[in-house]
Amino acid sequence: MKSFIKALIIVLTAFHFIYAKEPIKPIPQKIDYNKEKAELGKMLFFDKNLSSDKTISCASCHDPNHGGADPRPVSTGVKGRKGYANAPTVFNSYFNFRQFWNGRAKDLKEQANGPIHNPIEMNMNKEKIEKYLRSNEFYRKMFKKVYGRKPTYEDALDAIVEFEKALITPNSKFDRYLRGEVKLSPLELKGYKLFKTLGCITCHNGINIGGNSFQKMGVIYPYVRKEKTPDRYAITYKEEDKMVFKVPSLRNIALTAPYFHDGSAKTLEEALIKMAYHNLGFTLTEEEIKALVAFLKTLTGEKPEILRK
Repeated sequence: MKSFIKALIIVLTAFHFIYAKEPIKPIPQKIDYNKEKAELGKMLFFDKNLSSDKTISCASCHDPNHGGADPRPVSTGVKGRKGYANAPTVFNSYFNFRQFWNGRAKDLKEQANGPIHNPIEMNMNKEKIEKYLRSNEFYRKMFKKVYGRKPTYEDALDAIVEFEKALITPNSKFDRYLRGEVKLSPLELKGYKLFKTLGCITCHNGINIGGNSFQKMGVIYPYVRKEKTPDRYAITYKEEDKMVFKVPSLRNIALTAPYFHDGSAKTLEEALIKMAYHNLGFTLTEEEIKALVAFLKTLTGEKPEILRK
């Protein structure tokens, strides 16, 4: 019995050593959040009455059936106004170090506040939202139950943030591989090894496989910058910040086409070809693309539990 326990300890120690060396970490299977607040936030997230013409909700640009992202190259706001960027996924955004492509929001609260006031997106303000919420009997009861007072804009934001916090997608095949529960296929494993050896892992690492740094798009061969590009330059006005973006998460990437800040890559294959050219300076072979796509598809996690109800 002692020899068995000793052997087990050796195996577990070896597993944890290997796991610690991996540049990607699995998403926790559960995180703590206030369920009552999150359920209220869920209702608000899908409520089009929070936009000035009652046509746009948060979910309009962060489609739960499209990996929490927008299937259009750029999003459409009130009165059919076109935005300037492809909406990043809201899934797992809780793990990002900043929000938006250029990181202008430091947390989910600032992120949720932005589109509501943006004249292109939802075009609303605090007073109009509070008037709507307080005139709605259902919301009056819900806010009283959850917050102990009549609806306020700050509480509405707080509830939306709590809902977004709950939008995690654990237990992807790759997470389960990292935990030693399943094996990757030879092609998937080849793709992961390529992902590391080719240099993709330099920017796409950590728990969100991205979302934890700013990097330049077009390091080797420049990527054409448009006037309204939502890069760091749009905030800092420093030349070196042109085409510098928050690195997007690759979780659920197979669900969130089109890709890049401008939605210019329609498929994973096209995105890989462009990134290899612009940021790594070489052309991928067909076999490399096939293997990388196979690996990227293992990053699709479970639908957030709060959306399965």
